[in-house]
Amino acid sequence: MDNQAADIREKVRQQFETGPYPRTPLEKSPKNDYDFLFIHNLVTPYYLRNQKVKEPEGKLILDAGCGSGYKTLVLAEANPKAKIIGIDFSAESVKLARQRLEYHGYENAEFHTLSIEDLPSLGMEFDYINNDEVLYLLPDPAAGLRAMKSVLKPDGIIRTNLHSALQRANYYQVQELFKMMNLMEQAPGPMEIELARETIKALKDQTFLKATVWKPEFDTDDERVLANYLLQGDKGFTIPEMFAALKAADLEFVSMVHWWKWDLMDLFKQPDNLPAFLAISLPNLSTEERLRMFELLQPVYRLFDFWCAHPNAAQSFVPVGEWTASDWQEVRVYLHPQLRTPQVKEYLIDSIQNQQPWQVNRYLTTATQGPFFVDSSIAACLLPLWQEGQPIQALVQRWLGIRSVDPVTLEPVSQQTAFEQVKEFLKTLEAFLYVLLERSA
Repeated sequence: MDNQAADIREKVRQQFETGPYPRTPLEKSPKNDYDFLFIHNLVTPYYLRNQKVKEPEGKLILDAGCGSGYKTLVLAEANPKAKIIGIDFSAESVKLARQRLEYHGYENAEFHTLSIEDLPSLGMEFDYINNDEVLYLLPDPAAGLRAMKSVLKPDGIIRTNLHSALQRANYYQVQELFKMMNLMEQAPGPMEIELARETIKALKDQTFLKATVWKPEFDTDDERVLANYLLQGDKGFTIPEMFAALKAADLEFVSMVHWWKWDLMDLFKQPDNLPAFLAISLPNLSTEERLRMFELLQPVYRLFDFWCAHPNAAQSFVPVGEWTASDWQEVRVYLHPQLRTPQVKEYLIDSIQNQQPWQVNRYLTTATQGPFFVDSSIAACLLPLWQEGQPIQALVQRWLGIRSVDPVTLEPVSQQTAFEQVKEFLKTLEAFLYVLLERSA
């Protein structure tokens, strides 16, 4: 690391020593934040990559750059009975993270004041690594990725992210402005925060910079001012640069964390009626090319938030949409852990008893747009999944018990008809990872 990079790194450390991030109140719990828990549950990326359910019990999870520990708390809540390790190069942040986990009663967690590059000194290998809001602050993101890869188990997965250069362009202009004003010579404190705020507020509302970077909440939220106007070491990246860093670290892209938001076809008014050139070329684009095109067309997301892993280590599988009839006969069905809660079960039972549609995404809205209702009578087949995973045949038998005759013809429903109905229902839910389907090898 050269002197300039070392100087920036020390400024970043000092900034988080004086202002640990995030400033989430100690008592706040993520227990009811189903969407947040969904993306922090190792079941989600593991299933996306391998189409297998990997229970978190006994697994070792690292929060690399834990800050004040709120994401560490989320990881502990989302992955019950896993061992959680948190590291950060800010001793003050580590202190707060330890206090947070203790306050919420999580004993199976430990913390170390440590930089990401020094991870091998822990002598541990991890099933899952969470590296949130850190990588874009490192002098060399690829070096950070290599350090995490060195302590990742062969089938482990890393979640990390980079700032978008296109979406953040105006904030980088602000940062350059405040560097000119010497507000970022040292770790910014209350005085620098207030000066930055007053400077932007003093501009006319129609001034381009103010119109693009000022938000009403910045008037009272010091943390937002610090994280956007005065963030030491902040850098932006493009999709090609993200993939270049993965290649330099010899890591394989798995998925965007919010993959449903990066659907290129969603940007077109009539995706089934595209101009000829697009209709021919789009299906042949690589994953990187599709994400790059999305980035250029719709640079609205602050983060490139993604999962990655050791190359060529994924278990091969056939997508659900390509399964044969014999494949379906051997399927085992699981409910996603963030749906397998007493509140969701109680709501389903209430919908069944009142013969009302069941809104699957009432609690877990991930990957769906707008309310998502299903027939509560067939959803009743899912009730055994709150105990454990079930073979599909068990759900079919339960459905036959509920709907043994056709309500129109009053003829008995055949085993095959019931099977097809349950299969189509499960395919609909699996598309959003509400249920997880394992096919026997």
